[in-house]
Formats: sequence, structure tokens, C-alpha cells
Amino acid sequence: MMAGMTQDHPIFTESIRRIRELLGDTGLQALEQDVLERLVHSSGDPSIAELLRFSPGACEVGLAALRAGAVILTDTEMAAAAVTPMARRTLRSTVRTVLEWAPDQAPKESTRTAEGIQRAWSSLNENVSAPAPVVLIGSAPTALECLLNTVAAGARPASLIIGMPVGFVGVLASKARLAESEQCHIRLEGTRGGAGLVAAAANALLRAAV
Repeated sequence: MMAGMTQDHPIFTESIRRIRELLGDTGLQALEQDVLERLVHSSGDPSIAELLRFSPGACEVGLAALRAGAVILTDTEMAAAAVTPMARRTLRSTVRTVLEWAPDQAPKESTRTAEGIQRAWSSLNENVSAPAPVVLIGSAPTALECLLNTVAAGARPASLIIGMPVGFVGVLASKARLAESEQCHIRLEGTRGGAGLVAAAANALLRAAV
């Protein structure tokens, strides 16, 4: 393990022990279990286990992409801020947000994040020898829909999408589309989600990488 990862704080260690007691036997694979435990730790809610879904091999694919140098692309500054410290402590992954490419004003009948992810995807995938980004969507279902549209139109798929937009407008539809897609992904069913949760899932993979 890298410096700073050799010894977890006793409070964190005890929290994970109690979470495992509460969850019992989940039947999940080791990496999936790590993701679940981090989500429960971040939300304080063991019932989140009932909402968590993985496409086949999603954690392994995402972990391999991160180890190969994939950029982590987030839909909000909050998600970027929550994952950057772990990225620095582990793989030194580059963390960027779609807002770097977003226009100052939302286009008509769209959103800044949707426009931003479309522009970001063209920019970040110019080098096809590098792995495609790992994408964290914790806020904007429009960004998730736009990325799925872009991939469906022939663009390179993400290495992994952690799709956990939160809220009541467009959220269920975007998650349903992600579930039905061939895109490698981790998602939360229902209206739950947020920047902290997508970062927690990504942080679990980053911890596993070292």
C-alpha cells in the first residue's frame, strides 16, 4: 500500500466492522462489497444495499481502467472535491469536471452539464490509446442521458459510469436507460444518489487499487 493507506483511522475501521455486522452476508464479490460498505459509511444507511446494482464485472473493469490511468470525470465540483484526496493518495488519477467544458449559460432545452459532458467527451477521448474516462454522475440526469446518447451515436463508451443522480425530475428515466444499456456501470435505483455517494464508490475502487 502507498503512504497514508497503510493504517486506517480506528474510527473508520470500527465503522466498517459495524457495517459488516449490520449487512450480514450480502453475496457480493469482494470489490462490490467494498463499494457497498463505503456507500453505507457515507450515507449512514445500510438499506442502501437494496438499491445498489452492478453490471457484470463493473468493479473489475473500472479498477483496471483507473490503474491504466483513466481520467475521473465528474458532473459537479462537489464530487470532484470528494474524490480528489483519495485519487492523490493512491493512483494520482487526474480528476476533472464537465463544468470545465460547460457554457456559461444553459442552452435552450438543455443544461450546462449535458452540454459540458458532450464537449468533454470529444476532448478527453482524442487519444484512443488511453483508457476512456471513469464517469461519476451524482447530480445531473441530463448529463447521464447525454453521455448515453453520445455513446449510442457511435462515440467511445466510458470505462465505467457510476450513475447515481439524485432527485425527482428525469432521475428514474436516466437510471433505467443506464440499466438497459450495454455500458459498464454501477448505479443506485430510485431517487437516491448525490456527489458524496458517487465519490464514495469511486474511492472504494481507488483504495482497492493500492
